[in-house]
Amino acid sequence: MILFGLDRLIADPALRRALVGKRLALLAHPASVTADLTHAIDALAALPDLNLTAAFGPQHGLRGDKQDNMVESPDFIDSRRGIPVFSLYGEVRRPTAAMLDTFDVLLVDLQDVGCRVYTFVTTLFYMLEAVARRGKAVWVLDRPNPAGRPVEGSSLRPGWESFVGAGPLPMRHGLTLGELARWFIAEFRLDVDCRVIPMQGWRPDDAPGFGWPLGERVWINPSPNAPSVYMARCYAGTVMLEGTTLSEGRGTTRPLELLGAPDIDAHAVIAGMRALAPAWLAGCRPRACWFEPTFHKHAGALCGGLQIHVEDGGYRHHEFRPWRLLALALKVIRGLRPDYPLWRDFPYEYERDRRAIDLINGGEMLREWVDDPAATPADLDRLAAPDEAAWRDARRAYLLY
Repeated sequence: MILFGLDRLIADPALRRALVGKRLALLAHPASVTADLTHAIDALAALPDLNLTAAFGPQHGLRGDKQDNMVESPDFIDSRRGIPVFSLYGEVRRPTAAMLDTFDVLLVDLQDVGCRVYTFVTTLFYMLEAVARRGKAVWVLDRPNPAGRPVEGSSLRPGWESFVGAGPLPMRHGLTLGELARWFIAEFRLDVDCRVIPMQGWRPDDAPGFGWPLGERVWINPSPNAPSVYMARCYAGTVMLEGTTLSEGRGTTRPLELLGAPDIDAHAVIAGMRALAPAWLAGCRPRACWFEPTFHKHAGALCGGLQIHVEDGGYRHHEFRPWRLLALALKVIRGLRPDYPLWRDFPYEYERDRRAIDLINGGEMLREWVDDPAATPADLDRLAAPDEAAWRDARRAYLLY
């Protein structure tokens, strides 16, 4: 039986003893629930020995109601508890002094999806920095990385830090949020009192979940377009579509498992991928498909493209490489349509002077590789493989499981 950090804190008074008499704040979202689906706010507030005085919501809000990027959430008063709920994706993305004055210890209970770009990672880092400056404490109530332990992608380059890239992590880092907290503290030399409440019984290499306890715990969307474990498996690749004119499936029932556009020949793209780098399609089953987004890019238009299937017996966890798979799809589309307006030009996560695709990848390397007709899959491997190997070695010191 698996117990997440929140479950362990609720069940064990000895774990909570150091919190007695402290003012507590909770950083959470809709997936911050116990095994019986009680939200963390209610579960913590029901404990007579704890004093919950504030809450924080990351991107998409504490309630998870904000659909798209750069759709901000307001501060509000929780109607059931009467405590302030501060938005870290509204007027500010870092907590203000007034917000920090509402608590002594911050409890972080966020379900992540295992990718550098997912902004809860950056919010964790910003909060660690802020509480370090104010002498507060942080407890991370750990949860699974649903994408498991595999590592993939080039590391973020110096100078490319942003809200979708807080530090020199690869795209798919293979850590839990608690382990990431330990890495941030060491990497940035933060003087902060941080404690991780680890999970009990997490086995990230076990089938069929490979990171998520399928059949034992329900999946609740941590953000509106994260509807399943299968999205989390694909996300380290499909998130790149946010920096392109291609639809990533927002406005469909399978967001971030799809890619397509009205003028894309789905069968030609898959054939080109198989011809150029067949090994990069391992571990999943891409399928030509057609879809019509109800909102977002290409809303109301029939799109041709492909769906990445990782939900059946064709999924091989340690062979699946979503970052390379999506890079390959972009490369093939560029080869089929050299003049295709692939790169989306728009403000992305409060950045207006740098391309979204470069922010997502933490540098210009991938875009330049896609656009260079002479660049080969081996060239991208030579860019990424040293980063991946170095990260596998570096992260060992921070593993808790």
